[in-house]
Amino acid sequence: MDVILRQDIQGLGYKNDTVSVKPGYGRNYLIPQGFAILANESNQKMISENIKQAAHKAEKLKKDAEDLAKKMGNTILEIGTKAGDSGKIFGAVTTLQVSEVLKGKGIDVDRKKISLPTIKEVGEYTALIDLHREVQHEIQIKVIAE
Repeated sequence: MDVILRQDIQGLGYKNDTVSVKPGYGRNYLIPQGFAILANESNQKMISENIKQAAHKAEKLKKDAEDLAKKMGNTILEIGTKAGDSGKIFGAVTTLQVSEVLKGKGIDVDRKKISLPTIKEVGEYTALIDLHREVQHEIQIKVIAE
């Protein structure tokens, strides 16, 4: 079953993308929740017209995302957390903590756009920030014991 996404859905696609999903997922979840519409001919024409009209706005969003990526540059974030003698931390470092540290540096990024590996020990890690459908940026995270 082909559907057209009405908003970004992580792991599935971005707004206005036509994706193929299982019929039950499309009929019972995506369409009733308003996340997608059926990909028939009239809906595809409507979406293509909307894309043409929104091309200028999309270009500005992409440029803003690229500027934010340049602003972040090779930023290394230091996150202090409680840790044991062996280097294992109590709990885990979350995307919310990374988002707050970035906000403290003057960079506002939604925590849902940050992809982290599982961080349960002191050390250095790499996080991926999805700023735009065509712009992704990696940042280094250094977890230190307080």
